Amino acid sequence: MKVSFIGLGTMGYPMAGHVSKAGHDVTVYNRSSQKAQTWCEQYSGTSAPTPALAAQAADIVLTCVGNDDDLRAVYLGDDGAFQNAQKGTMFIDHTTASAEVAKELAQAAHERGFLFMDAPVSGGQAGAENGVLTVMIGGEQSDLDKAQPVLDCYAKATTLMGPVGNGQLTKMVNQILIGGVLSGLSEGIRFAQKANLDIATLVDTLKYGAAGSWQLENRGETMAKDEFDFGFAIEWMHKDLSLCLTQAEKMGITLPLTEAVDQDYQDLIQEGRGRQDTSVLVKAFDKKA
Repeated sequence: MKVSFIGLGTMGYPMAGHVSKAGHDVTVYNRSSQKAQTWCEQYSGTSAPTPALAAQAADIVLTCVGNDDDLRAVYLGDDGAFQNAQKGTMFIDHTTASAEVAKELAQAAHERGFLFMDAPVSGGQAGAENGVLTVMIGGEQSDLDKAQPVLDCYAKATTLMGPVGNGQLTKMVNQILIGGVLSGLSEGIRFAQKANLDIATLVDTLKYGAAGSWQLENRGETMAKDEFDFGFAIEWMHKDLSLCLTQAEKMGITLPLTEAVDQDYQDLIQEGRGRQDTSVLVKAFDKKA
């Protein structure tokens, strides 16, 4: 297929690489043209100077950018991807954004004769690099069937969650759960250290029981060592949790644990830790202990 990938950040760069390595004809666009040039030197593909030119001959256009405003710019702007695309082009957005912007873009796509799915991902940088992401999709099954060969280039699981917007709502649940798990893990790790338990043995023991989780297995030991220089940056987690809290307010519910975790992340960002990964939440616990 002719595939365009817009947004070569931490996630998009390796995802686009997997599509290229699978043999698809890939065109990339990135706001920083140097990043696109570097990608082209590493993988087989070409770069385009605008989203519009990147999308003009594509069968499938994949996007992975920062937030709602970025999405509106790359899709609906004067040089946006919707400007030059051919009727029938499929657009798949991997950005973690609001359900509202997903529906807005889907409506704009359908008015122009395009297909659209919101498809946020989970698995972090390692999942993107290893091609084993989990993709949560809002859209039509027939569209997913057409896109499956491309999605399989970088995903281990793709699940249709319902109509457009449901992919983003599912990702919100994912982020709420991560925040809650990390909050408990922060307390548990510090408790274990105070009790002079061996953390490596603790993790190896508990990961097979009811307390087991990806966070425990992959971050338990590094949290104990105060190592936070990998994974998903908390400045992005704060953005995601803000989406969750805004959506919850619209639905008339409160998320007290998520509110507390998000406030902790905001405090950590103020300390200059914005680029450290989400497991740095343990440092917020240290201030309260």
